Amino acid sequence: MNYSFHHDAEKELEDIERYYDDIRDELGDRFRDEIQLTISRILKRPHAWQPLSSLIRRCRLNTFPYGLVYHLNPDGVRILAVTHLHRDPNYWVDRL
Repeated sequence: MNYSFHHDAEKELEDIERYYDDIRDELGDRFRDEIQLTISRILKRPHAWQPLSSLIRRCRLNTFPYGLVYHLNPDGVRILAVTHLHRDPNYWVDRL
């Protein structure tokens, strides 16, 4: 199964990684590694994570307070947002 990032989600990922790098260099790398592990989990079991609607789901990261909001489509998985779990939960809805 393939995956892709919405351009705003890609920017969020870069901004968050930069934020963690500013705190401590290896922290940004750990964040990126956890993103890759989360994507692998999604690709293995795309229907296993919390449904937000019939085609949109969210998979939480294990260590960081973020989740990947993604859309299931015939081409695979489209990651719509890298969202902080304690902030506005629906800011990304116009990305469909």
